[in-house]
Amino acid sequence: MDRIQFDDFDLSPQVSRAIKEMGFEETTPIQTKAIPAIMTGRDVIGQAQTGTGKTCAFAIPAIEMLHKEDKAVQVLVLCPTRELAIQTAEEFESVSKFTEMVRILPIYGGQSIERQINALKRRPQIIIGTPGRVMDHMRRRTLKLGGLKMLILDEADEMLSMGFAEDLDVILEKTPEDKQTVLFSATMPKWILAITRKYQKDPEHIKIAHQQLTVPSIEQYCIEVRESSKIDTLSRVIDGHNIGLALVFCNTKRKVDELSMRLQTWGYSAAALHGDIRQNERIIVLNKFKSGEVNILVATDVAARGIDVENIDAVFNYDIPNDEEYYVHRIGRTGRAGKKGSSYTFISGREWTKIKDIQRYTKAKIKMIKAPTKFDIEDGKMNALLKKISSKVAKGGDIAAYAEYVEQIVDEQSAENGGITTLDVAAMLLKMLAKKTIIRRTDAPARIKSPVKQEYNRKKNYRKRR
Repeated sequence: MDRIQFDDFDLSPQVSRAIKEMGFEETTPIQTKAIPAIMTGRDVIGQAQTGTGKTCAFAIPAIEMLHKEDKAVQVLVLCPTRELAIQTAEEFESVSKFTEMVRILPIYGGQSIERQINALKRRPQIIIGTPGRVMDHMRRRTLKLGGLKMLILDEADEMLSMGFAEDLDVILEKTPEDKQTVLFSATMPKWILAITRKYQKDPEHIKIAHQQLTVPSIEQYCIEVRESSKIDTLSRVIDGHNIGLALVFCNTKRKVDELSMRLQTWGYSAAALHGDIRQNERIIVLNKFKSGEVNILVATDVAARGIDVENIDAVFNYDIPNDEEYYVHRIGRTGRAGKKGSSYTFISGREWTKIKDIQRYTKAKIKMIKAPTKFDIEDGKMNALLKKISSKVAKGGDIAAYAEYVEQIVDEQSAENGGITTLDVAAMLLKMLAKKTIIRRTDAPARIKSPVKQEYNRKKNYRKRR
């Protein structure tokens, strides 16, 4: 289905600002349908896979519909695991970053219950927790749900498969009948439908088809890197693998502008593409990218829509995408028209979990690699130079006049030094050419692993033995 801009929703300036800072420009399919449905106050059943942006689909309306002055618990989100509870709480914090008087508290097992009790005394309006710990606080009467206005069951099928059915019944039966109940689940087995019939009132069922998309001709890699080292890693991969045209994705317009300018100062032919760039400028940038005048195009997801360039060598996820579908659409820009392509995703810290989700979603292997070293880059450039020369030799051409100059050098040097061959002359010319195009770590080309170098060493050693 068509995506829309978050600006098309009637959101508060504070939430809109937070969403832009999170790097979102347009909605995912589940967000497009679920956000307006939830904001009407209706009960909702959302059927969507993990990684489709469903957390924001309920976090945004929950923040918008909150009564800030009311100190009672108004929103309860139940999650199957503490890891998901933590991630969901972080997402709520991000959405409410610029909204005053919003208090959010995650509660889950494995954390000090005394600390949670003290935190509950500060009257949070939004609780995000696992069923067991929520029920424990309800028994202790440290968590009271008499003023609850919205209950959200996230990954309901997972909760039931983990044996939380009885816990959910206990919790749901002790919540107000007039609350809004929102349920999200990847699948809709019978026991989920039983819960919806028992606890929801005329729910709106939103079903988003799971798109399993991947491109087999694309080699997918990820590189662990600190934020401060990303641009250096990007340059090393581009140089080390002799990448011609590269499409680099960032999550925000600001990052796109900053990165494109920094790449330009590093000597790369780079350009920016995002939603604030006018259409006529966009056309100019794309034409330069297609012609190769611009080698690196830095873009946001929205701005990259409509890019149809067949010879993109690699796609870089400079920022890991917020939505797994975005990942698929991003890397699909390379490997077109039967050609091979590569994708490189930069990750750090807890972003490992996102990579695992992407692999499950695409059913594809993303190989962990290290960025090329300076030695790798130099060898890569040298081998690219050799490949270029070999291609020229294979095509032939009028080189007779130059061959005479080589023979002249051989005759002159042989008369003075003896044992000089055309191979020696070719090797010296290659060394001079390499010095102009490659910054080497040493004058001695000892690490060049190429057939030309191996043949040169073989013949040189043979002459010495004679």
